[in-house]
This record gives sequence, structure tokens and C-alpha cells, in this order.
Amino acid sequence: MSLSGPARGLLVVGDVVTDVVALHGSGLVHGTDNAARIRSLPGGAGANVACWAVRSGCTEVALLARAGAGSAGWHRDALERAGVRALLAVDAEVATATVIALVDAAAERTFLTDSGAVTRLATDDFAPSMLDGAGWLHISGYLLFAATSRATALLALRTARERGVPVSVDPASAGFLAELGPKRFLEFAEGAELLLPNADEARLLTGLPEPGDAAAELSRTFPRVVATLGDRGAVLAAGGAVTGRVHARPVRDPVDSTGAGDAFTGGFLAALLAGADDRAAAAEGCRAGAEAVATVGGRPPA
Repeated sequence: MSLSGPARGLLVVGDVVTDVVALHGSGLVHGTDNAARIRSLPGGAGANVACWAVRSGCTEVALLARAGAGSAGWHRDALERAGVRALLAVDAEVATATVIALVDAAAERTFLTDSGAVTRLATDDFAPSMLDGAGWLHISGYLLFAATSRATALLALRTARERGVPVSVDPASAGFLAELGPKRFLEFAEGAELLLPNADEARLLTGLPEPGDAAAELSRTFPRVVATLGDRGAVLAAGGAVTGRVHARPVRDPVDSTGAGDAFTGGFLAALLAGADDRAAAAEGCRAGAEAVATVGGRPPA
């Protein structure tokens, strides 16, 4: 399967996840019941980016990911209802990845992650024709944390570069990044045009405490870096220097920060593909991120 039309399409190589979101009070009491509002929702960093890209105006978006047989149909339907072409490999042996997101009263989330089928995305699941009509490839960094899915992500990256299609990478998880090691991650992501870390990931990748300094340092390796700073917006860097800052949109009643970074990425890439420069694209990313924080889960509201 391939994207159609002019090279304005977006291919995301990433993940689908079943999110179990538990909104609870300000503190959890160990060893007893804690009241919460709990929902099961489709999620996954790559899938969220794809859905937010559509929400932000990109009309040709496809997602390559791997899902367990038991829920692949549910995830495919959710993606296609959102306007994303679902290129889902079905795993008969391992279940779809599951994340339990514990969201406190300040809308901050803590994840418990079972990677499931995500890291089993195989090179045979990718076909170069998936890049037909694509103007951009985005890779979810979760794939770089395991050998099988890493091989697939790197194959997609090499194929895109051979075709002249720019590539972005999201480091995805400070926790998993620390386990892998920053040096190895940077080696795997080499060749990407754009790196999209959050502040914690940027600090971890460079050892620099200030996110702007970290973004500038990363831009010595990657031509463009956009680091998201939560409610402080985003910082842009290129050529070893900060090139701009964009303010976040205010959110009166934040509900859940799950997927806010994915929303930023989806909005940012949609704007780039529509012809915006990096600063205008970052403003669109901040708009999408603010919308994400106001809803439960990582996807756009229906």
C-alpha cells in the first residue's frame, strides 16, 4: 500500500498502543483502594502523531505499526475513522502494547508500559512503496529501543534518505532512553533531518541542564532540532545555536498531558508539509498540544 497524490503525504513508522488512562487525585495511597476515573482508549506515540497530523490539516497520512491479533481490528477502525491509513502488521503471538497512564490532579502522567507487539515490527512489515507520495517520514523513537523494531526503523530511514524524503525522529521516552544510552540513540538516529525531543530527553541526550542549550548542542548533529517545553512552549535550534522560541497556548483547565508531545509533533509536521517555516510550524504544534491537554487520552477528540 502507498500514499497517493503529490509528495505532501506523511508516513509515520511507529506504534499503536492500548492506553488505560486512570485519572486520580493528588496522591496515591499505597496498599488500598484509590478512587479514579478509568478509560481504555487507542493510543501510541506514532499513532497519536498520525491522528494529530490529520486533525491539523494533513490529508495524506499513513501509519506503519504492529498490533496483536486480538485488538488489531479495533485499532485499525479507530485510525481510519481519524483519517489515517492504517498499515498494521498483525501479530498472532504477542498482544498489542499496553500503557497504564496514571494521571494526577495536575494533569501530569506516569506510565507503566508493556511494549507488546511494538518492538516486533519487522523489516518484512515495511515496503519501500509505502513512501510513494510521501513528503516526510516520521519515526517514533520507541522502535529504536529493541533490536527487531530498530532494524525496521533504520531500514525506513535509509530508504527515505535514498529517495530524498526528509526524516524526523522523536526520542519518545526519557526512561527507555536512559536504559539504551544517549550515545547509542544518537548513533541510531543519525541521518534524520529533524529531532523532536522534550526537555527531559534533550537534557539526557546532551548532559546540559538548560533545554535551549541542549537543543543547540543537538543541532550540531541534526540539521534542525525542536525541543518541547510543556507549558513553556518550544525552542528551535539549528547549526549549534537557538534560532527561535515559541510560546505555549494557555490552557484554562488541563485534564491529561498524555499525548501532548505527540500532538505537537503532528501539528508541527502537518504545518511543515503545508509550506510553513519552522517557527510557524511550532506555533501550530503548540496549538495542537494545548488542545490535547484539554482532553483525556493521546488522540484528538472525536
